[in-house]
Amino acid sequence: MLDGKRILLGIGGGIAVYRVAELTRLLIKAGASVRCVMTRSACEFVTPLTFEALTGEQVHDQLFDLTGEREMGHIKLARWADAVIIAPATASLLARLAHGIADDLLSTIMQVCDKPVLLAPAMNTSMWESAASQHNISTLKQRGMFTVGPAIGLLACGEQGAGRLAELPDIIAALMPLLTEQSLKGQDWVINAGPTHESWDGVRLLSNRASGKLGQLLAEQALIRGAAVTLIAGPGTPTSSANIKRIDIESAEQMLTACTRHAAGKDIFIGTAAVSDYRFTHRQDEKLKRGDAHNITVQLEANPDIIAFIAAMQHRPRRVIAFAAESTNHIDYAKIKLQQKNVDAIVANDICNMGHDQAGGWWISHHSEHTIERSTKSAFAQHIINHIMELL
Repeated sequence: MLDGKRILLGIGGGIAVYRVAELTRLLIKAGASVRCVMTRSACEFVTPLTFEALTGEQVHDQLFDLTGEREMGHIKLARWADAVIIAPATASLLARLAHGIADDLLSTIMQVCDKPVLLAPAMNTSMWESAASQHNISTLKQRGMFTVGPAIGLLACGEQGAGRLAELPDIIAALMPLLTEQSLKGQDWVINAGPTHESWDGVRLLSNRASGKLGQLLAEQALIRGAAVTLIAGPGTPTSSANIKRIDIESAEQMLTACTRHAAGKDIFIGTAAVSDYRFTHRQDEKLKRGDAHNITVQLEANPDIIAFIAAMQHRPRRVIAFAAESTNHIDYAKIKLQQKNVDAIVANDICNMGHDQAGGWWISHHSEHTIERSTKSAFAQHIINHIMELL
């Protein structure tokens, strides 16, 4: 996700510093190069050695480092970074940044920084809600800085309320758009994902092996590139970013209702969901008893074809992208579905992709056909987004 990106991590003095150590590890795991600048207060909570061990880089914490200043160290650090994260952004740090006070290395770097800055506030609820902190954060937003959090929950002081450092995946999710060209800004995408569950009785159901991971990754990739995204998620679909509008459903009927309501007139609809083709004709709320029968016959009826329905809507989305999971003759079957369902493109893939972390397949439109080599599902999702952008 962050291969080759250079992140300058400014660390303020608060109890949430211990979580920033884990944030550092996650950034590096995602492929970023990380350098840390610690305030004097931050060093009271965690030693610089911790972050040096995590990053393999010297931690910077002194404004008057003669060697560094002879080389204009604070300016070099500002120029080195692709983006800056300040976490925890304490009340003191927010105040100094808002008023242009440059009395330590981090605040001095911020005076010359022309890169995207993400603030992750963390403090006591009363401090966060104070008029001064709200004025300061508003001022910094007006200057072009971005914020994530704070989250609401139990604080280190024992009080409950807003002031917790945002969840680490949410911080990384908020960082991604700052490092990615906003090529989809202004667009509205709807994506469905995951399996459906068709209930037989209060316990038993009909479903499939789909995990919903690819649909969730497509939603995240579209969000990162600037689109407004609605994810209609079947059971088991992985957790999505807070900025994605998520609608959780269970059955194919619920999926159809949600897709119809939200896809009308949108720019893109992507149907990755593995919707059950059939549902039980007779369903009961209570658990059916096994009894003495060794064999039983059940009656199934067809579920609606959601992709075909969306493609035929009066207020059809601008582009409709379908998926076809097959075990043989992938391309031939996909081309038939492309015509039958009146979609703009279809992604053919093998059923072996379902429930796994890798995927590959074929992108097929009315004008082109491309092989997408088997790779991680994240890379697969990126290739699909790139092909959709060509359609636009």
